[in-house]
Amino acid sequence: MATVMVVTDDTWVDNDVRATLTDPGTDLLTVSDPKTAVAAAAEHQPTAAVVDLQVGAMGGMAVIRALRSAMASGEVPIMRTVMLLDRRADDFLARRAGADVWVFKPFTAQELRAAIALPAGV
Repeated sequence: MATVMVVTDDTWVDNDVRATLTDPGTDLLTVSDPKTAVAAAAEHQPTAAVVDLQVGAMGGMAVIRALRSAMASGEVPIMRTVMLLDRRADDFLARRAGADVWVFKPFTAQELRAAIALPAGV
């Protein structure tokens, strides 16, 4: 069973990610307060984190960096980090934050599934 943590405070983003990833083999955990993302990752040990670039006062870049730091220290298990971007020019921000991969909104189910490397039914 895979657990995917979704870090967003935007209802439509959460709904789209849930619609894409909901299946019997995947548990979804939504974190709407980016300041609690590291603690949630430590507690739930997700396989992947899908982080919206535009999330709360902390922002997606800071969330990815905090998760990367927690992974490096062993506080959080190694997971795949996916950043959801608004514009093609934002790929620079995802690279700079250390995201493994990024997807542009609006995304297709195939794009998001490929990004987190979870085939349907896993």
